[in-house]
Amino acid sequence: MQWDDRIGRRLRLKDLHTLQTVAEVGSMAKASERLALSQPAISKAISDMEHTLGAPLLDRSSRGVELTECGRLLVERGRVIFDEVKQGVRDIEHVSDPTRGEVRIGTIGPVTAVVSEIICRLARKYPRITYHVTVSEPDTLGRELRERALDVVLTRWNPRAVVDDLAAEVLYNSTLAVMADKRHPLVNRRRLHLADLMDEQWTLSPSDSFLGRIGVDVFRRRKLPLPPTVMTTISTHMRLNLLASGQFLTLLPTTLLRHRSNSAWLRALNVDLSDSTGPIASITVRKRRSGGAVKLFQEVSRAVCKEFADLR
Repeated sequence: MQWDDRIGRRLRLKDLHTLQTVAEVGSMAKASERLALSQPAISKAISDMEHTLGAPLLDRSSRGVELTECGRLLVERGRVIFDEVKQGVRDIEHVSDPTRGEVRIGTIGPVTAVVSEIICRLARKYPRITYHVTVSEPDTLGRELRERALDVVLTRWNPRAVVDDLAAEVLYNSTLAVMADKRHPLVNRRRLHLADLMDEQWTLSPSDSFLGRIGVDVFRRRKLPLPPTVMTTISTHMRLNLLASGQFLTLLPTTLLRHRSNSAWLRALNVDLSDSTGPIASITVRKRRSGGAVKLFQEVSRAVCKEFADLR
């Protein structure tokens, strides 16, 4: 297939965007509304691409449209193309003013305290940078990072993982602790063991979630089942709200103790969970050039995480 004769002159960014939109919404009619184009115009654009490429891009039926394997490959490559164009625009903005732009961050609930501190420091020095933060599970964040919907992800990282398309920079090591409000009667007890706490009121992450699986492993290593749980939720904020009542226990990283919003009331019980230590890393797409605002975020991340580092 000759690029100059068949592709370079005939395949346009506008057409790629049209195909991407049709794939997202699942029908020509919905794509017509979103793009403010007529359905015949959308149909012709996609048919022209199929003719140019010599391959079907959509499976059409009365229920709507779906990407063919060829269509899926083109849409995936198209995301990279659009991402590079966006990065180019950001690079141009960075040349004129390196202290403005947007950073799209992904993180897990327990690391939001660290991300908040990073943004606070950046906002004081670079007030024209804006941030969009997505809080989710690591698998979801990894997918969105690969799809270029995120610029950087801060999450717990498995150093043994072999991931050719992602780059990870370890920022600090995080250890879990049994957390409680400072008024909880067990806060000042010494030499506690996890087995001593099985009859307490607990709130934990779901056992099939990322942090929940780590918690299950913590109990399993001590040959203990998970304790009966009053509330199960992936939301760190919800569990902290329960802890503030003075009645509940939970498992959370010790870095939460260092944040100003928690330091006055949140405490770690004297239970040794040092075997739960794992690295928190800044993860980006390998070989993807970062804009000026993202680079500033990464620089401040390193400084903040030195202070938040788990020294226990």
